Amino acid sequence: MNKKTILLLLLSSMLGFAQNGYRDGNRIGLSAGVSQTTLFTNNFNAKPEMGFAGGLSIRGNYYNNWSMIYGMQFFANNFSLESTFNQNIKYSIQGVQIRLLLSYNVVQDHVSIDFGPVLQVNGKLGIASSDETKTIKGTLLKANQIIDVSPVSGNFYFGISAGSKTIRAVIFYEYGFTNLLNKLNNDTSLQALNNNNSFKGNLGTINGQVIFNL
Repeated sequence: MNKKTILLLLLSSMLGFAQNGYRDGNRIGLSAGVSQTTLFTNNFNAKPEMGFAGGLSIRGNYYNNWSMIYGMQFFANNFSLESTFNQNIKYSIQGVQIRLLLSYNVVQDHVSIDFGPVLQVNGKLGIASSDETKTIKGTLLKANQIIDVSPVSGNFYFGISAGSKTIRAVIFYEYGFTNLLNKLNNDTSLQALNNNNSFKGNLGTINGQVIFNL
C-alpha cells in the first residue's frame, strides 16, 4: 500500500466521520497556522525553523467536562542541520497527521486543554539542490544521504485552545516519541559515515493556529 492510498483512506474516513458528526450536532473546524520545528538528536547540530500546517477537525458532543477531537492536518515543517562550514542546511518535511484527542473543558465552549496521540505519515526530507552535497558537521555524511526517513511516526499532542464557539486560537506542542531517522539504520554504510553511530532523532514542534468552527 503506497502513501497516496494511505492518504486517500485517511481522508475518506475523516469525511465520513465529519458527516456523522454533523448530524449529531458536533462542530466541524477548519484550522491553519504556523509552526516551529526542531530535531532532537545527538547525531547532528540541529536548529529550529518555521513552517505551517492546516486541516480539519471534529469536536464531539460534551460529556460532562470532556469531549473528543478527531482531526486531520497537512503540514510542511522545517528544521536545519549545521554543515562543516558552519552553514545551515535547511530540511523540509511534509505529510499528513491523524489525531484522536481528549479535551477537558476548563470553561465550556471557551477554554479547553487537549491531549492525545497523533499518527504521522511522512514524505522524504526535502533540501535545496545547492545543499545536497554539503557535508553535515561532525560526520562524513552528505546532506542528501539522510533524506529517506521513516514514513510513519507517532507523536504526543498537548495543547490549549481559547475563544468562542465559532473562532478559537490554539497553541499546542507535539513531541515525536518514535525515531524519525530509524530507517537510515538499515544501511550500515551510512552508519559508518556517521562515526559508526546509530541514527536517532525525534521531532518536536510547537504550533500556533486559528480554528474556524462551522
